[in-house]
Amino acid sequence: MPKAANEFLYTYLNNASPTGFESSGQQIWLDYIKPYIDEKIIDTYGTAVGVINPGQPYKVVIEAHADEISWFVNYIDDNGYLFLRRNGGSDALIAPSMRANIHTKDKVVKGIFGWPAIHVRDLAKDKAPTIDDIFIDCGASNKKEVEEMGIHVGTVVTFEDGLTELNGKYLVGRALDNRIGGYMIAQVAKKIKENKIKLPFTLYVVNSVQEEIGLRGAEMIVRRLKPDLAFITDVTHDTQSPMYNKKIQGDMSCGKGPVICYGPAVQNNVRDFIIDVAKENNIDFQRQAVSRSTGTDTDSFAYATEGVASALISLPLKYMHTTVETIAKSDMEAVIELIYQSLLKVKGNEDWRYFN
Repeated sequence: MPKAANEFLYTYLNNASPTGFESSGQQIWLDYIKPYIDEKIIDTYGTAVGVINPGQPYKVVIEAHADEISWFVNYIDDNGYLFLRRNGGSDALIAPSMRANIHTKDKVVKGIFGWPAIHVRDLAKDKAPTIDDIFIDCGASNKKEVEEMGIHVGTVVTFEDGLTELNGKYLVGRALDNRIGGYMIAQVAKKIKENKIKLPFTLYVVNSVQEEIGLRGAEMIVRRLKPDLAFITDVTHDTQSPMYNKKIQGDMSCGKGPVICYGPAVQNNVRDFIIDVAKENNIDFQRQAVSRSTGTDTDSFAYATEGVASALISLPLKYMHTTVETIAKSDMEAVIELIYQSLLKVKGNEDWRYFN
């Protein structure tokens, strides 16, 4: 990986971008892609868009989401302990003994998710921690001391963790869901610029906010851009590790390439177009079926307007919504290449309808 891309990867992934508070990460992302785009769009809630070859009649989107799961301070007791509510799908089960970053208006305050010692618990009655059980200790002795730190109800909290590598093959960290997507679409923009590609359409490189609480950023930006075609990228579950049921959750694996999704929101002609591109370029891929929805921004792009021809290219990921989310570097590079080659194949006059 080139040095600049590697530095961007670590800076971007290690930065906190909680749902609704993505601005600092979006600025990092925009600063990186600036040399590779012609214009930028920033909407009211922080979705960032790099525009390549603006003003063309045919419009294509490549998209990822920028936000990560987090917590809100919901109550501060008289002894200075913080009690929480979820901001997105945060997992209370993994919280005890984790370190926390408490994001006040002007600084980050350190905290820890406390938990009673094993010695004082009735192990026969032990149960998995729930959102009602977990709490944060920020070293304060009372509520006033907490407030003097700048912490109040509504202050957002993230787990403290950093990006690492595993066995030279994997990237491990929190918020790979889905800032790794932001990294990948940025690399696609970089390849287009460095290879001096003149696209026959306008390309919007979209990093959406607020996916984790209902695909809201994508819902807003698709109404503004009104594209003709959208390639969405997000993560999906590697189902090879213990405690997965492949009969229910599918058979996907890190290291075996991008995952192509089948489902009602995925436009079949676009999906088959991507599969043909993968085969033509010898890019290994996997398949996944979903029931009602993809659970990704694909749904917003497909349904939020009159209907945008959309498809989902997923990156297999282990341990979703933990601080040790894990992806294979080879899959990451393959997703970048598949999106790039798919864009090169788009002529800019396609009619994706099933019949006319």
